[in-house]
Amino acid sequence: MSQNQGSQTIKNPKPANEPQVKGPELNDRDRVNDILATEKYLTDSFNVSAREASHTALHQDIMTILNETHQCQYELFELMFRKGHYKLEAEQQNKLDQHYQQFSGYSSQFPYANHMVQ
Repeated sequence: MSQNQGSQTIKNPKPANEPQVKGPELNDRDRVNDILATEKYLTDSFNVSAREASHTALHQDIMTILNETHQCQYELFELMFRKGHYKLEAEQQNKLDQHYQQFSGYSSQFPYANHMVQ
């Protein structure tokens, strides 16, 4: 993994056997990207199902499947990142600190701030 200090981009190199110009044929990246898109669709659908399940056992089963689907989606993203198909932009620490300070002040507005909700 490399991090270019000028642009603060964090990325891995792309596979050497990947063509520079994409042709019409499906390659490994296309296949994994299609599976990743399907997993994202499934997590969205299972989120709705979990929210609307009216039976306790059904809700628990859907939550189990939802967690497994989120884990699978994460592992596919990690695979694509390792293969150089995704890159991340690093943020400056002072901006992170500024946003943390801004939003941590909002916690005083939350109801039940010092109480457990049951």
